[in-house]
Amino acid sequence: MLSRHAPPSPSRWRPMKCALAVAAALGGALAPACGAADTGTDPSLVIEQFVQHFQVNLDGSYTLTVDIAKTIAQPAALNLHALSYISYNRELDEVAAIEAYTQKPDGRRVPVLEGMIKDQQEASSIDAPMFQDTRMKVVVFPDVQVGDTLVNHYVLKRHRALFPGHFEDLSSSQFFANRRYQLIYDMPAEMPLYADAAGFRALAVDSAPGRRRYAWQYESGENARIEADSVSYLDYGKRLAVSTFPDYAAFARAYAQGARAAATPDASVQALALALTQGVRGPRAQALALANWVRQNIRYLAVYVGAGAVVPHPAATVLKNRYGDCKDQASLLEALLAAVGIDSSAVLVNSGNAYRLPRVPTLGVFNHVLSYVPRLALYLDTTASAVAPGYLPASELDKPVLLVTSGELARTPASQREKSSTVALFQLALDGSGSFHIARRAEGAGAEGYRQALRASTPSARAQFAQRVLLAMEKKGRGVLLPGALDDDGDSFALRVAGSSENLASLPGPSGLASNVSFWGGLGEWVAAMTQEPQRRQDFVCPAIDTEEETAFLLARGVRILALPRPLAVGDAGLAYRAAYTRQGNAIVVKRSLRFAPQGMVCTPADFQRLAPLLEGMQRDLQSQIVIGTGTAVKLRQKPSKSAHS
Repeated sequence: MLSRHAPPSPSRWRPMKCALAVAAALGGALAPACGAADTGTDPSLVIEQFVQHFQVNLDGSYTLTVDIAKTIAQPAALNLHALSYISYNRELDEVAAIEAYTQKPDGRRVPVLEGMIKDQQEASSIDAPMFQDTRMKVVVFPDVQVGDTLVNHYVLKRHRALFPGHFEDLSSSQFFANRRYQLIYDMPAEMPLYADAAGFRALAVDSAPGRRRYAWQYESGENARIEADSVSYLDYGKRLAVSTFPDYAAFARAYAQGARAAATPDASVQALALALTQGVRGPRAQALALANWVRQNIRYLAVYVGAGAVVPHPAATVLKNRYGDCKDQASLLEALLAAVGIDSSAVLVNSGNAYRLPRVPTLGVFNHVLSYVPRLALYLDTTASAVAPGYLPASELDKPVLLVTSGELARTPASQREKSSTVALFQLALDGSGSFHIARRAEGAGAEGYRQALRASTPSARAQFAQRVLLAMEKKGRGVLLPGALDDDGDSFALRVAGSSENLASLPGPSGLASNVSFWGGLGEWVAAMTQEPQRRQDFVCPAIDTEEETAFLLARGVRILALPRPLAVGDAGLAYRAAYTRQGNAIVVKRSLRFAPQGMVCTPADFQRLAPLLEGMQRDLQSQIVIGTGTAVKLRQKPSKSAHS
């Protein structure tokens, strides 16, 4: 986990996975009502004042003074904001003062008494002695009602810097109305502060002798609603990054200074590395074997709030305890690789939706650590349980990264091999009942995800899987899930679902059969995700897909085919979609394929505009029905084929 002290204010993002999350805090904004402006501003709370003042020392330690006043404007804000959280590290920090009260509209103050300030250990570190230095002050405001203003003043002293001799910070307001929002950094004169500001206006302020004071004012205003699957707000929105590091190479050197010793293999690490690679030929196979062992045997433990260090625990300690966060696991893997003569480097990356780095280095955007083997050009993430070594989670593709050993900026692969196919057979009786058999195969990056999900599932959950498939088709029935080999870790995986239904079709009489069988990770889910927004103004994540689906409907004698959907072929902007419907005796075969290969993981509003008509046609095709019936023969109807190519 990577993190600096993160007071829970409008300028801080709650950590996710390994450390600071930079955009998820804004992801819950609701879509506007019909006719309303497309705004993400939350009217339930008003920030009357937020002033954050850092007084930094030459060694990087500091005193942080925060003054917050926020008014509860609507009931929706009561539960979330009647509490205030101050996270700190008991080894590095001291919460020197807290003064808080609830101010009523008539001016009365209801003070927060000593017993209303709780000190507690961060929940995810309770069973992990390595992380029990993470603490939290919880300020409980009394007698809070709509219209009240909650006032909180606190002072936190950091006695030892995360990076000795350096300071950095990243801020951005949540989507509330802000009446006064200021960030102040009082620095030693010989300690320059570099800044990258967007939506923050620099203020002219006086400085004391021997000091240099910097200040910025947040430029308040309406905020565009954050769209589904858009890139991080920090990629395009209002934010302020400040740092004493002149460049990313200096930042990497500071991280490496603390991490280097942790990745040194001791006798226990060396013995394990040699045992795991015995008989494994070639550096790539050895690297994958070591990474896979760490992934399967070292429990990932995330400390979400206020972890006070960026230094990994020693590899031997992680191995002994069998748990660790991302930087700990990367350190252990680096030590294991070193024990068999393979050089590697820790890699700092963002595991959320941030695809850009600020011009100045800050931990606020680096919230995860990977491993990189230069001689193999291989990125490894041992915390990613749903992908096998050699692949990366989709959230880590096409990301700017900082290689700690060399200090170079690089980028993870923009794509990786991933393909899926589904073959389904439905046998329909004269009364509308029937049986089904579905086989799905995943190849490449997606294979381990299926295996991992099934490994973690209970027998009862597997027994209910077939019923869920039927429910998605609005059918009733029963069935069984037949998983493939779950003890394998290759890049191919197959599973089957079989069962029966009492109402595959409403017979006798004309009836419609859904031409698309919604199944775990199919192309219908991809199209649904891509069409969550009717139009886009923000860059968004657009994952590649390569899938084929074939569904056959075998009809009993006496069941007639009345109409088939028309075939469809569309293509543009890196997308190719095909749908074909053929009659083979008294059977119908539906074949669909979808291939989308964008240049990277991010698409623009212009890309979406080109894709929109294609997606609309694909949606209509996936919703189409095959019309069948019993009784007098009716001539088969099928509209002429239609193609759209660019």
